[in-house]
Amino acid sequence: MKKIALVTGANQGLGLALVRRLSWQWGKQGIVYLGARHRERGEEAVALLQAEGLSPHLAVVDVSDDASVQNCADLIGQRHGGIDILISNAAARIIPDIPSSEQITEFVTTNNHGTVRILRAFVPLLNEGGRLLVVTSAFGRLHYLPTHLHSHFDETTMSLSDVESVMDTYARAVQAGTAQQEGWPEWINIPSKIGQVTAMRVLAREMEKQVRQRGILINAVCPGLVDTAASRPWFTNMVEAQSPDEAAEDVIWLATLPKGTPAPYGELVQHKQVLPFR
Repeated sequence: MKKIALVTGANQGLGLALVRRLSWQWGKQGIVYLGARHRERGEEAVALLQAEGLSPHLAVVDVSDDASVQNCADLIGQRHGGIDILISNAAARIIPDIPSSEQITEFVTTNNHGTVRILRAFVPLLNEGGRLLVVTSAFGRLHYLPTHLHSHFDETTMSLSDVESVMDTYARAVQAGTAQQEGWPEWINIPSKIGQVTAMRVLAREMEKQVRQRGILINAVCPGLVDTAASRPWFTNMVEAQSPDEAAEDVIWLATLPKGTPAPYGELVQHKQVLPFR
């Protein structure tokens, strides 16, 4: 039976590199779905990889839309009965010249609610020995927040809905111009990334007994600094940045850990090392 994978946000950058590497690694032993919000851009990305001798399949999926995510999950479930690797990589960009108050709603809708949508829709489809990864950042750790805000991200007691509620409250504070007074970082990427990691850790806790018996691993992964259109506006020195294809290596390593591997589980991993959340 062929292995099945889906990478969201895969028509460019790191996502495209992940599809490329996994397609090359699996060859004819697996089917890799290239997830893209826009069909035309997805088709262009698929054609690019086909010209390289690879055979990805297109999956049109908009993580900001409940129906789109569920339709994608239903399609893969009906075609294949399950999925072996899910990499949640879709993300909205932050544009430096636009006020955060004008970007925060779309940013949280895509990056945070979108992550939760993907988790809810695809966890039931994970095959035995499946791997679920949320692509995020090393900024998704609590030490980037003042201590009085840590309780907003207590993954030991929260539900996924609780995490979404926290992010909505934060977004309203950004819109109202009160977020920094409350102690939130100026860069909206940090709370968003912490929300993503928290959602992953909540899911891992809630599902641990069920999925661990089936050899499933749930983790978040930081690819490190990658030279992409999304990162260039924020970093003046990109000399040490990885290319997307270089960054894909460690992510795919984590996504393809052999069956029977017990750890990491519920962790944030960067360059094959677990980063502390607290």
